[in-house]
Amino acid sequence: MITKIILLAILLISFYTDVKSRKILNIVTLPAILFAFVYYLSFQGLDGFLFSGKGFLVGLGLLILPYMLGGMGAGDVKLMASIGALMGTSFVFYSFIYTALIGGLIAVVLIVKQKGFVNMIKTFLFAIVFIRSNLGSIHLANGNQSSISFPYGIAIVLGTLCSLIWGGF
Repeated sequence: MITKIILLAILLISFYTDVKSRKILNIVTLPAILFAFVYYLSFQGLDGFLFSGKGFLVGLGLLILPYMLGGMGAGDVKLMASIGALMGTSFVFYSFIYTALIGGLIAVVLIVKQKGFVNMIKTFLFAIVFIRSNLGSIHLANGNQSSISFPYGIAIVLGTLCSLIWGGF
C-alpha cells in the first residue's frame, strides 16, 4: 500500500514538473528508487531486494535506448526505473506498453494538429507516383523539416495510471 502511495506521489509531481518545465526531477525519482530498495529489503529480505532490483533494471532498460538515441530525456528513463523499483518487473512492463500506446496517440494527434501528416502523405504519394529513388528521405512539401516534441513524462504517468487501474492484459 505504501508503495502505491509513493508511486502516485511521484507520478503527480513528475506530471506537474514535466508539463511546467519539461523536467522530471532527480529529487523525486532517486529517493523513490532508494526507498523501494530499502523497503523491499527490509520487509522481504533478499527476495524483496531482487524484486525491486529487477523492476528497476527492466524500467531502466525499456527506455535507455530511446534516451541514447536522443529521443527522450534522462528524467523519463529515471521515472520508469523508479516505477519498476517500486512496483516490480511485470507492472513496469505493462506500464511501458500503455505508455507507448498513449505516447503514440499523443504524437499522432500533434502531427495531425500541425498538418504535418497531410503534407507528409502528399509528399510520399508524389514520390511513389514519380518513382523517386530516395523514398527514405521524405521532406514536407514546403521544404521545411518539422519537429514535434512533447513532454513524454505525460505518457509515462498516464500509462502507469492505466496499469495501476486495469493491470495487465
